[in-house]
Amino acid sequence: MKTHTILWVLIILLCTEAAIVHGADKGNGNGGVASGNSKGNSKAMMKIILSPSKNGQERAYCKAKSACYKKTLVCPSECPQRKPKNNKKQKACHVNCGSKCEATCKWRKPKCDGYGSLCYDPRIVGGDGVMFYFHGAKDGNFAIVSDDNLQINAHFIGTRPLGRTRDFTWVQALAVMFDTHTLVVSANRVSHWDDHVDALTVQFDGETVNIPYDGEAEWTNGDALVERTDDKNSIRVKISGLVEMYISDEVEGVLGKTYRPGYVSPVKRGVPMPMMGGEDKYQTPYLFSTFCNACRFKRPSGSLAAI
Repeated sequence: MKTHTILWVLIILLCTEAAIVHGADKGNGNGGVASGNSKGNSKAMMKIILSPSKNGQERAYCKAKSACYKKTLVCPSECPQRKPKNNKKQKACHVNCGSKCEATCKWRKPKCDGYGSLCYDPRIVGGDGVMFYFHGAKDGNFAIVSDDNLQINAHFIGTRPLGRTRDFTWVQALAVMFDTHTLVVSANRVSHWDDHVDALTVQFDGETVNIPYDGEAEWTNGDALVERTDDKNSIRVKISGLVEMYISDEVEGVLGKTYRPGYVSPVKRGVPMPMMGGEDKYQTPYLFSTFCNACRFKRPSGSLAAI
């Protein structure tokens, strides 16, 4: 089977207009979502954080057996910290001890025009860089990505304004399913959205987890790591063993299929709202379900996922 290596990170941001945004590092700083399996091969995370230099620049010692083995990477002076307090105005230092062997400056918060982003009502940028809209359905659930080792579902909410023939929809929750586990990130239902009030809920295998605001501002259990990328309503999710992976030629999902090699988008270009269909192929019975007409992901044989 022909495979394509991709770095995968799930990033989630909630705001007044964009219910949920997710993306990933596709190697060009824009982002992407993919799936596959290289359990225990997360070289980019194989590092030891050292004390900062005398100029306050954070350093990392690389343990991964790659081009970066036993090298110390120093954050640039333009972004001396991996987790700056003010993410909206300051870039963070991104240390990669894998094949790139570099420390570079990047924004920690996702952007709606990056590869793999899902924003607004919902507006998606595919792995091929083509933007499209997928309306789904109010109170419906759809497979965004489905491959052999990973599935990401989205729960849609919405409203139908008077005189309109369809619902206005947006994503209220995402469920990331891998192995026997399920991680859910959702926006609390509120009467009025306030960017200054944290309205995110995170659950892992049915248990609510609390993400601290201070220190490293992260939670991990070995299988997943969830970290804050801003003071409120912005987190980043990393799944252990799925950081560096292979995407199969037959990956499915509203977004996932756009990462297939040779994929050509069927949406009409040059119009204000290019539409992507597929509701019949990708709708699932409920948020945690792995079943749809085109879904590929299956739980390990004999296992029951904790919800």
